[in-house]
Parts: sequence; C-alpha cells; structure tokens
Amino acid sequence: MRICIVGAGAIGGYAGARLALAGAEVTLIARGAHLQAIRERGLALESAEGAREVAHPALATDDMAAAGAHDLVIAAVKAQSLPALAPAMRALFHADTAVLPMQNGIPWWYFSKHGGPHEGRRIESVDPDGLLAAHIEIERVIGCVVYPAAELAAPGVVRHIEGNRFSLGEPDGAKTERIQQVARLFNSAGLKAPIRPRIRSEIWVKLWGNLAFNPISALARATLAEIGAHPLARALARDAMLEAQAVAGQLGVEFGVSIEQRIAGAAEVGAHKTSMLQDIEAGRATEADALLGAVAELGRLVGVPTPRIDALYACVKLLEQTARGAPRTG
Repeated sequence: MRICIVGAGAIGGYAGARLALAGAEVTLIARGAHLQAIRERGLALESAEGAREVAHPALATDDMAAAGAHDLVIAAVKAQSLPALAPAMRALFHADTAVLPMQNGIPWWYFSKHGGPHEGRRIESVDPDGLLAAHIEIERVIGCVVYPAAELAAPGVVRHIEGNRFSLGEPDGAKTERIQQVARLFNSAGLKAPIRPRIRSEIWVKLWGNLAFNPISALARATLAEIGAHPLARALARDAMLEAQAVAGQLGVEFGVSIEQRIAGAAEVGAHKTSMLQDIEAGRATEADALLGAVAELGRLVGVPTPRIDALYACVKLLEQTARGAPRTG
C-alpha cells in the first residue's frame, strides 16, 4: 500500500514516521526547512523519554502532482488549511484511493452518509466554498479521531509526547475491508486504531472539551491546569460544554462520560498550552471555525441557543485577527 501524508508536521510526521519505520511505503508532503531536513537526514522521531529513531520515507516532496497516485492519503493539516489544498490533492488519487482526514472539530463530511434529516448538508463553517466536498468525494473518506500529542521540535524532528490512538470509522458505520486494512496497517506500526461504528459520537467527545478549553486557554493565556483550578473559568467551560451537549443531543449523539469527568481529564493534563494558544502566540490561524463556529452553526440548525460558544468564537476570531496583525475594521 502506498501511503501519502499531506502535512508531515507534528501529528502527520508522527504517524508517517511510525508507518515508515514499520516498513510501509510512505510519501511525506512537507515544505521549507522541514522538508530539506527530511531529505538530507530523514525524519527523526523522539520519544518523551529521549529515545530517537530515524525514518526514511520513500519520497519527501512539496509537489503533490509529482508524487503521483497513492492508495491511502492521510490529510494531517489543520482544518482551516485543508480547503486550499483539496484541489491539488486530487493528483494523489486513483479510482480507489481512500482519504483519512486528521483534523479536530466537526468535519466537513459530517452529514454525508449520515442518514438523518440533514443528509448531505454542507457545514459552511468548515467548507464555506464547497471545495472539500467537491474535491474529496465522500466515498473516499474514512473518519478519524486523533489522540496523540506531538510537536515539531525542529526541522526534521518530531517529538512524541503521549498517546498512540487513532480511532477510525466509516461515515456510514460499516466495517469495510478497506477500514480493516487501514486498522491493520496502523496496528502493525504500533498505533492503536480501533474501528468505531459511530465515529461521530467519538468526534463529539473529543470536541466537547476542546471547544471550551482551547478558546479559554487562548484568550486567558492559561494552561489546562490553570483553567481547571480557576472556579470562574471552570464554570465557563462547563456552561459551554452544556450548550454543545444540547446541540449534539438534538443530532442523536450521546456522551459516555460526564461533563465533570471530561473537565477533570483535561485539567489533569497539567501545565499544557492548548494548540489554539500556541497558534495565537505564533500568529497563526486557529481551528476556531471547526471547534466553535461549526457547533454554533449546528446549534442554529437544530434550534439550540449557544450564547457562550458564540461569545468565545467571536472573541477568538478577533484575537486571531489582531495576533496576526491583520487590518482592523470598524
């Protein structure tokens, strides 16, 4: 199986290195100094304990057209970056290519093969121009919920912090031969890949905490432990999560853990800066649309008010604009 990782940064680099080290034929799509380092020295994977392995992909390039067709394309860029890449990604597809998106938040394909009253509806917050739906056919998509934490420590160096689970699920819940093949591939590389018949429920459980803790962290410049220990911030997170739970409930989603369990789990991570805070500090675009905007959009769709989520979304979008030095309006 030929595998292409589009976005061989922290998570994509971790998965790509593990697969390559297990003997898979892996192409890494990267750019700049990171790409140059991979070409010259391979992709180094460091563990939290300091162990180091070096993976050598079959190909490392910034040119998807030159890479050619692959059997599995793993899209490991953040949700806000994927629409711009979708047209070029078609050069990586053959008739049966599967696409495994590794993004946080509500995915663009959420209502495709959903089977409910909103079947086929586009999520404007994450696919405003329909580029994803147009260029990545739903028949290609395998859902994925990402749990590992990793960071790009230096060009050509990925540091794995914790976790190795990538939950998988077909949009229609079927246990197809292709998803079993992908799960076996991941397992052979030391990655846990359970197949979930209700992948959307697992998407919501991860999103549940992210939509509250990430924006509060970015706005307050606070770690997860600090938010969990602050009564007012913890209460705000809980209220935002209650709104999200009400939206998900209207879509037939049930949570297998309580809000307090989810909050406690996040707080126990400790003095960790969320990815949204890291993006703000680096002047990058955030995942606010997929984490907050999409949930607010779904709230409007099912008639559930989301005032706290709306407020967090507005504040993060303004902060994103000012942090990136964009022209101010008004």
